[in-house]
Amino acid sequence: MMKKAGLLAALALAGASLANVAVAADDPLRIGVIATFSGPYADYGRQFDAGIQLYLKEHDGKIAGKKVEIVKKDTAGPGPDAAKRFAQELIVRDKVNFITGLDFSPNAYAIAPIVTQAKIPTVVMNASSSAITTSSPYIARVSFTVQQDSAPMAQWMLKNGIKETYVVVADYASGTDAHNAFEKAFAAGGGKVVGSVRTPMNNPDFSAYVQRIKDEKPQSVFFFFPSGVMPPAFLKAWKERGLDEAGIKLFATGEATDDSYLQATGDVALGLITSHHYSYAHPSELNKKFVKNFYAAFGKEMRPSYFAVSAYDGMAAIAGALEKTKGDISGDKVMEALKGLKLESPRGPIEIDAATRDIVQTVYIRKVEKVDGELVNVEFDKFERVKDPAKEAQ
Repeated sequence: MMKKAGLLAALALAGASLANVAVAADDPLRIGVIATFSGPYADYGRQFDAGIQLYLKEHDGKIAGKKVEIVKKDTAGPGPDAAKRFAQELIVRDKVNFITGLDFSPNAYAIAPIVTQAKIPTVVMNASSSAITTSSPYIARVSFTVQQDSAPMAQWMLKNGIKETYVVVADYASGTDAHNAFEKAFAAGGGKVVGSVRTPMNNPDFSAYVQRIKDEKPQSVFFFFPSGVMPPAFLKAWKERGLDEAGIKLFATGEATDDSYLQATGDVALGLITSHHYSYAHPSELNKKFVKNFYAAFGKEMRPSYFAVSAYDGMAAIAGALEKTKGDISGDKVMEALKGLKLESPRGPIEIDAATRDIVQTVYIRKVEKVDGELVNVEFDKFERVKDPAKEAQ
């Protein structure tokens, strides 16, 4: 009990010491990044790091005229206990002015009480569970929510004559979010979900599930899996079992064709229609510049993904907020400045909703095509100014 009380006192003191001040002229702006830099999800941290470093490279290593110091903490994947400990270290020992990164939702939830106690402004660069921004008044998000990408897919399918579907999602919190948001939007437009299945995270063999779908002969299938090994395995089983030839149409969210993994996924992804907020092939001039500068800085071994773009935008959001506060880093003033902040991102126009501190953005409908010998997500339709469906009434 004494240990906890001492920690809370230290956090409160840390928060008080940061209140109502601007960064001294000769002090760096310290930004803590809690993310995955090792283990099977290390690509997440690499993309974050690249997006952050690219923004700083383009801005002479400074934000609000101050040199930026990045302090990285590696959770090695979903690790709420580690994230909580790192947040405490960053605030009390490293004296950071901001916390960002946060690739996994459990990690973001875990640090919410810590950043609230210390009044440290926190910018989520990926974690996509809807309620994260409600867990602390000192958290804003520049990435997305799973619901935000799932509901537009249902709406687009309905608009294009798909009235019946079967839902397949991974059996974890984000899979539940995707299923619920999709089914709600699909039913609201007169569509019917004729069946569903939740697949275990640790079983990449989808042959039995795909055969069950083939036997039930739905008009279409919508699926959601996290980026990585699951989408390619599902697509391979889909092709091997001949569901295309059976006339069953397939749709997904953009995790299925994440730019980090798309080339490795291969031709089984060709023709897949997905909904997402960023494509490496987004045709805007700003994105062309972003991709060009990304490759110039880091080489072509790693294609920029939505993780890198969110990290880049997270830095831009911090810069935009400090421009409005004239360098004042106090948590309350920064969070007020983030509310309603509008930015032109490589993905298109984005905004931090003033009421919810959550992202408002365009969700694109894309199709996997081969362009100049490489697989890309080609955008051909869009839904503008999409909010998280769970917060639309706010």
